[in-house]
Amino acid sequence: MLVATSDSVEQTRALAAAVAELARPGDLLLLVGDLGAGKTAFTQGFGAGLGVEEQITSPTFALVQGYSGRIDMHHLDVYRLEQINEALDLGLSELLDDGSVTLIEWGDTIVSTLPRDYLEVRVTFGEDADERILELHPVGASWRSRQGVLAVALQRWVESGPTGGGSAAC
Repeated sequence: MLVATSDSVEQTRALAAAVAELARPGDLLLLVGDLGAGKTAFTQGFGAGLGVEEQITSPTFALVQGYSGRIDMHHLDVYRLEQINEALDLGLSELLDDGSVTLIEWGDTIVSTLPRDYLEVRVTFGEDADERILELHPVGASWRSRQGVLAVALQRWVESGPTGGGSAAC
């Protein structure tokens, strides 16, 4: 697991863009954290890193949004789903198989329906109002094989962090 620190929305987006540089078709990212912690900001930065030019907003009511970039991206928000079966009704397996990158906000709530190969990004509030702690936990062979390059890509936020508080633990 990598632990990174961001002290602004802009830095969270920049960190996410750095992660996006390592993205491959078919990748899955689960975004976890409290309401307002920065899951959508992370997705905006990730999308920018993929070359998405459209405005990225939370798909809380639409549930699924698609974006075009160097790799197409699906953005899901499953916060309002009441049952696991509703996740399957979204056509999740088709989305995961179409060669796009998929980011799922509140993905931990439906993890039992997902393949066991993803990057979990847990965003939590830090000590200061704008500070965020991002824990990146690779699950499965694909993201684990990129853990070293992920650590290098996030070195700016992991080793010393913007406020000197980040750390790496693999």
